[in-house]
Amino acid sequence: MKTKSSLLIAFLCLLFLFSCDKKRVFDEYKNVGNAWHKDSVVTFELPKLDPKKKYDLFVNVRDNDDYPYSNLFLIVSLEQPNRQVKVDTLEYQMTNPDGTLLGDGFGDIKESKLFYKNGESFAQKGVYKIHIRHAVRQTGKVEGVDKLKGISDVGFRIESKE
Repeated sequence: MKTKSSLLIAFLCLLFLFSCDKKRVFDEYKNVGNAWHKDSVVTFELPKLDPKKKYDLFVNVRDNDDYPYSNLFLIVSLEQPNRQVKVDTLEYQMTNPDGTLLGDGFGDIKESKLFYKNGESFAQKGVYKIHIRHAVRQTGKVEGVDKLKGISDVGFRIESKE
């Protein structure tokens, strides 16, 4: 009896958490292993979106205490159905001044919701894709960091403005 009531409470808590996220249109993660290789591109195929609505876009990152830098540089490409690609180079602060990770979560794993675009519309018919790769470099070096430790998952999120 105790197990059944515990399962019911857990189910209701999960239902409550997911029902509060009404703005979410798309939210998906891809695992990059225990180190994100500099040549590894994480790609998301977006669902069909209402061309009359506006959306906020976010890159989500799960990181842990193995992440050795205070910031994160990303190259994010939005591929439109007509094959035109919009490319942005982005920088995000990942730690507090004392070196502790920013983001939500307990223990050493944190989840960061990183702003990408505000009020974006998807007016073209067809498939949109998002491509994300890291562009982290060590100070004074031209070559990118070959294997970026401390990043376990990269995600992409779309929220409705309405």
